[in-house]
Amino acid sequence: MTKLVLASTSPFRQTLLRKLELPFVVQAPDVDETMLPGETPSQLVTRLSEAKATAVAERHQDALIIGSDQVAILANQVLGKPLTHENAINQLQQASGKKVDFLTGLCLLNSRTGQAQTACVPFSVYFRTLSNDQIERYLEKDQPYHSAGSFKSEGLGISLFEKLEGDDPNTLIGLPLIALIRMLHHEGVNVP
Repeated sequence: MTKLVLASTSPFRQTLLRKLELPFVVQAPDVDETMLPGETPSQLVTRLSEAKATAVAERHQDALIIGSDQVAILANQVLGKPLTHENAINQLQQASGKKVDFLTGLCLLNSRTGQAQTACVPFSVYFRTLSNDQIERYLEKDQPYHSAGSFKSEGLGISLFEKLEGDDPNTLIGLPLIALIRMLHHEGVNVP
């Protein structure tokens, strides 16, 4: 089987990829994630997922390389990683009672042929109406300061939601497995 490389150091993406029971290695991509002028969120995540895979391809000449990137969007504004407690409070107050859309870019690059398959997979989260006390308790327990939108759905963040909407719940965590399996099949890798 062709070597499989995950171009991400995210422990959450690694956990998701393990579900497919395929051996893989992890390689950190070195990519500037700045949004380009005039770039839409879907163009951004598609470009960055491909850039991450391409950056890693230089070190893996005969491999299938998985790149992924994600943004959260609220009221047509991209929500970044909050990094601080104050920013996280602000993001969750803004999201309270509203829908947040996630776009996850996915790229499977065959470094031998240069062939890249890309996709932008949407997923929506509807937040419950949250009190300031609920937000504070959540942030204290989960500390999602490096997660776009200020929550970890794979953790206690699920308690913040009214409902989820999308084709693949793995998309919300950062790796759309259904789309990835389709791409792998196209490259002759069967799961299972």
